[in-house]
Amino acid sequence: MMGERAPDRRRLYQVWKGSNKFLFGGRLIFGPDAGSLFLSTVLIACPLAGLCFQCVTKLSSGSSERQPLGLPVLLSTILLGLSDLAFLFLTSSRDPGIVPRNARPPEQAEGGGDGDGDPVAAADDDVVTASTEWVMTSAANPHLRLPRTRDVAVAGGHVVRVKYCDTCLLYRPPRASHCSICNNCVQKFDHHCPWVGQCIGLRNYRFFFLFISTSTFLCLYVFVLSWLNIAAQRPRHGGSLLRSMTGEPLSLVLIVYTFVVAWFVGGLTVFHIYLMSTNQTTYENFRYRYDEKENPYNRGLLANVSEVFCTGMPPSMNNFRAWVELPAPAPPETFVDGGPFTSRNKIDLEMGYKGVVQMQRPAGVPAILQGLHYAEMEKNSASFHIKDRQTAEAPDPFMIPEEPPHPAAVGASSPTVFVHDNGVE
Repeated sequence: MMGERAPDRRRLYQVWKGSNKFLFGGRLIFGPDAGSLFLSTVLIACPLAGLCFQCVTKLSSGSSERQPLGLPVLLSTILLGLSDLAFLFLTSSRDPGIVPRNARPPEQAEGGGDGDGDPVAAADDDVVTASTEWVMTSAANPHLRLPRTRDVAVAGGHVVRVKYCDTCLLYRPPRASHCSICNNCVQKFDHHCPWVGQCIGLRNYRFFFLFISTSTFLCLYVFVLSWLNIAAQRPRHGGSLLRSMTGEPLSLVLIVYTFVVAWFVGGLTVFHIYLMSTNQTTYENFRYRYDEKENPYNRGLLANVSEVFCTGMPPSMNNFRAWVELPAPAPPETFVDGGPFTSRNKIDLEMGYKGVVQMQRPAGVPAILQGLHYAEMEKNSASFHIKDRQTAEAPDPFMIPEEPPHPAAVGASSPTVFVHDNGVE
């Protein structure tokens, strides 16, 4: 139809309401702090580059002595470094398990129940209990409310409590939580890692653990090889370890650097080994979820480790490259002087509607006044008002009005004298 605009079609990642950053047309998704990915890459690459430089220097020296830093060390260092960077990239650039948000709240209940405290009817397979706190889902109708929490049955017959997310307008799946940095609900939310610039959740936890464990191994790898390189130089310095250390300053710097970093990434790796063996997340552990009750997801050491590494990767719940149609804006009802009716185009109720090119009347004019023909009224009254305004003399503000004559003086006035051509009468 003429005058109607076609709906605007865009990719889902272009209208995504989260704080994520997308590259290559929505194929890669990062967190809002993805700039830290560059810093993490530099912290990994610098010590590896230093070790590779030492290997190349020893190989090019042509010494016949046996050196610990040879070609095998060079190749293995490059391979481990590339693997660590690949795990970092896979952790940071993939969907961690974002739950699609709703456009409107789920099924609503007026008053939050039937008035007797009974729970609201829920979806299938949900076990809902009454909640002492309710969420108002509509400002226009405050009686439409939802329970803040809901009990849901999970595998093994256990019942867990899930919360309603006011931002995503949904009940979060079990073990999901809302990340305030990415502004998304994430399945099996572990934490938001600033070093990778991404949430750690169901779909990237495996790569995150491989990243930190490989980083820990690289720190120990560089640390040991640097000590071996210093020890190999002792015969040249008369067996003095101190002189060997001063003769290899780069190895000394690598020892100090990897020792400090190993405490951080190594401790993180040990902590996540404990979490993985007990089937917990960092978020659950910090909230003391299972200190006083049984963990319904703990199935034993082997089953928990197998769940992380040996199960298939669940597909993403979002197709960020899918086309979505944005609703076209509604056309204005009235146009004045060729443009939409705004506060600049005022309506003079005496002169009628100026420049109206359509028959609609603005909703702000009372109905009793919309049927009057202001143009005819103006045409009929123009001959009187305009002519009077043109002929009337403007009053003099400094004129003093004269007093009317007394009636007696009028009667005693002198007789009228008529003058004719032949004399006076």
